[in-house]
Amino acid sequence: MTLQRALRLALAGAALACGPDEADEAAEGHEYDNVLAFDTARVGIATASDTAWLTVQLALSQAQQTLGLMERRHLPDTAGMLFVYAATQPDSSGFWMFRTRVPLDIAFADSAGVIRAIRPMAPCESPVMEGCPTYAAGVPYRLALEVNGGYFARRGIGLGDQLLLDSLPAAPRPAAK
Repeated sequence: MTLQRALRLALAGAALACGPDEADEAAEGHEYDNVLAFDTARVGIATASDTAWLTVQLALSQAQQTLGLMERRHLPDTAGMLFVYAATQPDSSGFWMFRTRVPLDIAFADSAGVIRAIRPMAPCESPVMEGCPTYAAGVPYRLALEVNGGYFARRGIGLGDQLLLDSLPAAPRPAAK
C-alpha cells in the first residue's frame, strides 16, 4: 500500500468515526483514537533554569507518523506529539502541515534527546498534499516533538536543551525486504 493510499484510508476512517456528537472529544485532540491508537507518555524538556512537562501522544509506527496531528482543531498547551524513529533520519528529511489546522513548532532531537533544531510550521490551506511546504530538519534527528506554535519561545526552550525520555517504547524496526 502506498503512503498516499494509507493516508487517504486513515482520513476516511477518521471522518466516519467522528460524528457531531463527538465534538467535545475532538476538541481535546483525541478524535482519532477510534481509527488509530496512540500511546501517551509524559516528557520533560530540561533547560538551564527549569523543566517543562508535556503529555504527548507517541507516533511510533509509520501509520501514526503519517497521520500525526492532522485535522486537530485544538491542542492543549501542555500536550504534543513525539515522533520516535528506529533509525536516525537525514537532515533533508522533514515534516509538512497537510490537513493540520493549528500552528505548530517542531523540535528535532538526536538519539540522546538533545534538541538540535527548532522550526515553526504554519497550517497549510492547500486541498492537495503537493501544495504544502516541507519543513526540513536541517540536522540529523531521531526524535521530533510537535507542540503548539510559540510553545518553545514562551518557555525559553532552545537548542541544546534536553528531552527527558526515561520510559519511552522503541519505534518498530522497518520490515526487511
